[in-house]
Amino acid sequence: MRSLHGIDIERIQAFSDAVFAIAITLLALEITVPEDLPAAELGHALREEALPSVAGYLLSFVVVGALWISHHRLFRMARVVDGPLLYLDLALMALVAALPFPTKIVTEYHSSAIATSLYAGTIALAALLIAAMATRLLRRPGLCGSDIPRALIVRSIQHAAGIAIVFGSSVAVAVTISSDAAEYWWLLAVPVRLCLGRSTAR
Repeated sequence: MRSLHGIDIERIQAFSDAVFAIAITLLALEITVPEDLPAAELGHALREEALPSVAGYLLSFVVVGALWISHHRLFRMARVVDGPLLYLDLALMALVAALPFPTKIVTEYHSSAIATSLYAGTIALAALLIAAMATRLLRRPGLCGSDIPRALIVRSIQHAAGIAIVFGSSVAVAVTISSDAAEYWWLLAVPVRLCLGRSTAR
């Protein structure tokens, strides 16, 4: 199907898939150790430098994967794309492409409330953009296929809003308690998503 701006939905999806793939690749490229290390120092370098990078990579891989799944489901519901939906999608792609930066910051400055808040704020904003895109589909039924249930779009909004609330509220946790507490706070995204899934399935 063609967008109201003359862009095929398939082309938008292909562009978005490429951005997600490049973001994940850039995350993996951040996993490094210093070159020309003596063999005796390799174990220490792996523990002190590679392991934190691996942890940051795995965290952001899960986040990017979840965003990609949400984005994919959203565009499976869309029949055409109007201007606001297109611009929201471009804003989301800009955040996804930039995600390696806050990931690197939070990996290198693990105990910093600023670093944790930057990462959490980026994820919260990305989730809000997904929610805004789903809301656009809900308010403009003509953008969706005629066989798409309204409840399916509502569920997408709820899931994205739940993630945005968890990561957004963790900024306050990082500032008032600690960055470690904020990172544990992110785990709430799992039960929140599960609870929302059960409530919308009823």
